[in-house]
Amino acid sequence: MDLYNKQIKPMLLIEEDKIFNDSNYLYEIKFDGIRALIYVDKNNIKIQNRKGYDMTKLYPELNILKNIVGNKKCIFDGEIVIMDNGVPNFSKLQERSHLKDIKKIKYFEENYPVTFVCFDILYENIDLTNKTLIERKKILSNYKDNDYFVKTKTFNDGIKLFESIKKLDLEGVVAKKKNSLYIIGKRVRDWIKIKNIKDSDYYIGGYLDDNKNYVISVLIGEYKNNEFKFVSKVTLGKKKNDYKIIKKAKVCKNKFIDFNDNKYTYINPVLKCTVSYLEKTKNGHLRHPIFKSIKE
Repeated sequence: MDLYNKQIKPMLLIEEDKIFNDSNYLYEIKFDGIRALIYVDKNNIKIQNRKGYDMTKLYPELNILKNIVGNKKCIFDGEIVIMDNGVPNFSKLQERSHLKDIKKIKYFEENYPVTFVCFDILYENIDLTNKTLIERKKILSNYKDNDYFVKTKTFNDGIKLFESIKKLDLEGVVAKKKNSLYIIGKRVRDWIKIKNIKDSDYYIGGYLDDNKNYVISVLIGEYKNNEFKFVSKVTLGKKKNDYKIIKKAKVCKNKFIDFNDNKYTYINPVLKCTVSYLEKTKNGHLRHPIFKSIKE
């Protein structure tokens, strides 16, 4: 069956902790959005996420992509983002991705339109996945940017790019081998993501230990205007010494003013811990939190 008529899944990335420079790689900004494959010709468009879910009705403004392909049939790979003051706003995008009401979708289309940040092309009347990244990028360069379709820029110096995205507080950098083929639905070392991870200190306010799993759920919070506010749940392995310290902490009544769940054991919030995370949401919660350690 022709690739354009198949439901496929995108090529995936592995994750590494440290940025690097290598002349065999190109470097791109990692945009904080929703990964999408877009099938488009002059009459039709289909937008699907990385798991194959059809999202076409959610983003009607992307119908304009039918105008940029002419008489061709194409499959593009990229990220759907909502730009806010020049940077991606994932919270607003997440809010939009759950909409079902047509009037609300129309409101967002007019007030918070999405942009498709395109970094690859898999199909242009023929299957392009057996071509190298450089060859695919050259084909992609023939498509002009507009308000809703923007091609990613590539850089040769990953370390300098990573320093720049840290200053701009963007999500990270992607390193891609120049000669990499497009491996549908696979996670391979040819594409590597390096995230801009941040660290902050928070107080531990409670935990959930069901005595079955190898991890517990830890509640962390921070003091704002003399009130203890919930920030996130984060998992902690039971084999770590930090687990024993938390279990020995003094049990008390719930001190959170904005979180309450009687399944949790609440402790006096004096233990401070360091947590790494990708981003803070607009309500102050953490995305992708990772428990690092209890502070002395």
